[in-house]
Amino acid sequence: MRKGLCCERWTLSLVFLWASVMPFALGQIRYSIPEEMPKGFIVGNVANDLGIELKRLVSGRARVFTSDGSEYVGLDREKGQLLVKQRMDREQLCGEISACSLSFEVILENPMELYSITIDIQDVNDNSPVFAKNEIDQEISEYALPGARFPLGGANDPDVGLNTLQKYVLQPTDHFDLSVQSRSGGSKNVEMVLKTPLDRENKEHHFLTLTAVDGGNPQRSGTVKIHISVLDHNDNAPVFNQAVYKASVPENSAIGTLVTTVRATDADEGVNALIQYYFEHAPANVMALFDIDAQSGQITVAGPIDYEKHKQFEIKVFAKDNGGLTDSCEVIIDVTDVNDNVPKLTVMSFTSALPENAALGTVVAMVNVQDLDSGENGKVTCSIDRNSPFKIVRSLASYYNLVTDSALDREQISEYNLTVSVVDGGTPPLSSKETLKVKISDINDNAPQFEQEVYDIYVPENNSPSLSIFSVKAKDSDWGPNARVSYFLEDGTLNGASLASFISINSDTGAVYAMKPFDYEQIKSMIIKIKAQDGDTPPLSTNATLRIFVQDQNDNTPQVLYPVQTGGSVVAEIVPRSADIGYLVTKVVAVDVDSGQNAWLSYKLQKAADRALFEVGAQNGEIRTVRQVTDKDAVKQKLTVIVEDNGQPSRSATVTVNVAVADSFPEVLSEFTDFTHDKDYNNNLTFFLVLALIVVSILFIFSVIAIISVKIYRWRQRKLFYKSANNLPVIPYYPTMYSDGTLHQAYNYEVCGTTDSRMSDVKPMRPYSQSTLVSLSRAGTVQRHLKEQEAGDISPEVR
Repeated sequence: MRKGLCCERWTLSLVFLWASVMPFALGQIRYSIPEEMPKGFIVGNVANDLGIELKRLVSGRARVFTSDGSEYVGLDREKGQLLVKQRMDREQLCGEISACSLSFEVILENPMELYSITIDIQDVNDNSPVFAKNEIDQEISEYALPGARFPLGGANDPDVGLNTLQKYVLQPTDHFDLSVQSRSGGSKNVEMVLKTPLDRENKEHHFLTLTAVDGGNPQRSGTVKIHISVLDHNDNAPVFNQAVYKASVPENSAIGTLVTTVRATDADEGVNALIQYYFEHAPANVMALFDIDAQSGQITVAGPIDYEKHKQFEIKVFAKDNGGLTDSCEVIIDVTDVNDNVPKLTVMSFTSALPENAALGTVVAMVNVQDLDSGENGKVTCSIDRNSPFKIVRSLASYYNLVTDSALDREQISEYNLTVSVVDGGTPPLSSKETLKVKISDINDNAPQFEQEVYDIYVPENNSPSLSIFSVKAKDSDWGPNARVSYFLEDGTLNGASLASFISINSDTGAVYAMKPFDYEQIKSMIIKIKAQDGDTPPLSTNATLRIFVQDQNDNTPQVLYPVQTGGSVVAEIVPRSADIGYLVTKVVAVDVDSGQNAWLSYKLQKAADRALFEVGAQNGEIRTVRQVTDKDAVKQKLTVIVEDNGQPSRSATVTVNVAVADSFPEVLSEFTDFTHDKDYNNNLTFFLVLALIVVSILFIFSVIAIISVKIYRWRQRKLFYKSANNLPVIPYYPTMYSDGTLHQAYNYEVCGTTDSRMSDVKPMRPYSQSTLVSLSRAGTVQRHLKEQEAGDISPEVR
């Protein structure tokens, strides 16, 4: 008992289900509380009863979900308690149904969990039996025979069980008894039964009281006053053809639709045989939905009939003649369901963003489907678009989960507009739709991709430093930071130097720069690996190859290999006077370190006379005679050959070929003795010789001055020493000696001599130290030592 009220609670079951491959828990619990509990009344503690921690209720955003949107019960997440949010009237919720319950679900998220809870609403005796009228006027003929029955109409008590209507009491009972009979629907048929004949002349009016009593504690009751007027003789009462009429009517039938017709007959004649039909003590909903024609007994539809509210009607129809005699019958009208309710689709939980690497069976949304129709009209089918990586799976009777059915790829489809459709089984079927927008969030599952795997780049040599020679581009199908591409050079060396000293790359734009000028003669090509890397952690990357080809430029002058040009000697080619036309004199050999057309060489003579004796081959450099040698041709011939490459612009070199036209070698010598050395060469040689002589003379003069200065300085030092020797203190000192008698101080001798002179000076040099000032242990004095030093300063001459 809680707060003075009885509340029983029990747990019926705890069931765990699995939705697809994505599990979520399902628990079912049942509580029982009396009706009319005040707001804030504690129904139960779901946290304890279901074994859920309080922090899970908070983190999972636990909430109560009802299919009809009612809010009778709320959830306190902090305490895990179910509380009454508004008063619950069992009679309003369930009407005449004895077993009244309120069902709802408690939903948690992350992960999704669903718990079904049912609250049984116990009836409280809060309603008294109520009659349809406060007073009943009944007319009875004085010739009514004992045993005649007169319907009174029962009272209505919305309570159920013991709290509902239990018995009737009629007072006084001198002329009438009370007859109570149960009908098929559970209601009671209350009738007065005439016990003794009535005498209008003796007593025209009778007043009785009918009391209805329920079985509650405390007991409640209701009364109705009965006024009986005694009429003159009418000895035949109307009689219905059937005691019970059964009919059916579709819901939503049009007003005026015929439901059924009741008929009664009266054996009397005349006015006593005229019969009127009417509803007696019918509930308000019956009076609002049905009409009966008083003359014909036709029952028609008077208002909108809803199967979901009323599935069956039990109507008491009375037939009364002019004499006041009556009869009654029961009309049972079954309402047939019509597919008039569109299925209701409610999204209970929805994840709008889903990672593209979500596992199969991941729950995206949980939906609840309700159809108030019954039978086939209430059977629903939930589905989504076929061409999508999602599917709908059923978890409970009215719950469906939207789960992933195949792999997701944001790079192909980044967003899905999923239309969840629910269709019932009626004819024609009714449906409803709900569109869910699911965004696929990016996962770094794509490496950057270059436009090509290999790039060929052609760069002219002698390019400018820091010149942009190319630009690479890589694309990443991912999004955001995962698609931010950076470019890097792979480590490597070329000719012993790092590749970074030749090439650099802009990490943001992919622009490739040459760090220094290229020399085709040194480097003709290089292969460099570049890497494109995205911005995720860990990053994904891919490589591409840059093949850089250095294009040759005409930057080298042709070099003549033969004939060799010397500065001091004369080399001449001899051509005999008897040489025929085309005689091969010599061949000029030259090379160009450039390549291609820049290395194609052509030869020509610088100056060609009108009757030139020689010509040079333009392609092979061969010098040949073009005519016979005559006496007028000079013996000494000097040819200047120009070697020119084919570059743009072209470069050239010249070579001088000396040719002697003679038949004998002595003749050649006599002619070429007059050939002098090159004047420029001789002038340069003379200049360098004079310059060397001047430099040597200056060095000699500085050396002599330095030697004289040193001599004067030493002479002055000795003179000062002699003058101050008598004033010096005697400091005993014992130089270190080895066991073999040698001194620790080393004595060095320096010998100076010249190679050009026949005389050499030999001068022994001894270092000054403390041992030169003191030698007392060896019986020497300062004066003695000075004398020895003075004697030692006389340098002997070696001749």
